[in-house]
Amino acid sequence: MGCAVIEVPAELARIQSEINGAEGREFVTALPGRAERFLEEWELRRTGPAMHGWSALVLPVVAHDGTPAALKLQLLDEESEGEAPALRAWNGDGAVRLLADDPATGTLLLERLDENRHLSAVADAREATRILAELMARLVSVPAPAGLRRLGDVAARMLEDVDGAVRALEREEDRRLLRDCAAAVREVAGEPGDRLLHWDLHFDNVLASDREPWLAIDPKPLAGDPGFELLPSLFNRFDPGDVLWRFDLLADVLGLDRERAAAWTLGRVLQDSLWDVEDGETVLEGERVVVARLLLGR
Repeated sequence: MGCAVIEVPAELARIQSEINGAEGREFVTALPGRAERFLEEWELRRTGPAMHGWSALVLPVVAHDGTPAALKLQLLDEESEGEAPALRAWNGDGAVRLLADDPATGTLLLERLDENRHLSAVADAREATRILAELMARLVSVPAPAGLRRLGDVAARMLEDVDGAVRALEREEDRRLLRDCAAAVREVAGEPGDRLLHWDLHFDNVLASDREPWLAIDPKPLAGDPGFELLPSLFNRFDPGDVLWRFDLLADVLGLDRERAAAWTLGRVLQDSLWDVEDGETVLEGERVVVARLLLGR
């Protein structure tokens, strides 16, 4: 519908090559043709410059009936293939609305939100956390649809990898932390839960809209316990003095058992730490480690 040739942002191309190698480069090479295909098939007209994050190209568009929308083109993997089923399950209640999708490529047509107004722009971090907690409570109230990756499987794989990761760490304090996170996960792994989790809900994945004040975007969904949702909101605009306050607020708003929520939050620290070790890190550091130590009472 009269659109200009799509140019892939150089930064997205760099990220995809670095993270996904040959598969990422193939995805980037195919992006212009894929964009043109869906602009034509779904009768869309571009209305602004391309946007991108780590894994997707997003084009602001208008549908043939005048509806503003966003065309999201992404590399299909086990995380992104669950996005459309999750958005359909939420049906716009607390999350961006899905207008159309192509399961074969993971391409999505989404309700247009205000990409210039993230929740991270709210000046008071505690108020932003309250907003996020209320949004999170709505999202996790929905049972996960069939076919999503499951927290029980994720936890089992993590626990299998702990011993090797412990051996790779240089410092005893880090080895102890990893073991303690794993021990916490073992306590709750037998009941992994069945709620629909966003998995990546933080301030920058919440946008303002005309339909609701704030809506979640860009889920990496899985089925599991809501306690596995909390970590990203604990280190956004990080303040060590606010971590336990934020954790208690989230647990209260979501109606979670505090010890169980802490165990699954330590599970997220374990997940991130295992990824760091896999990438060659031999020392654990950063905000996630601070969160873990605070939850462990250190």
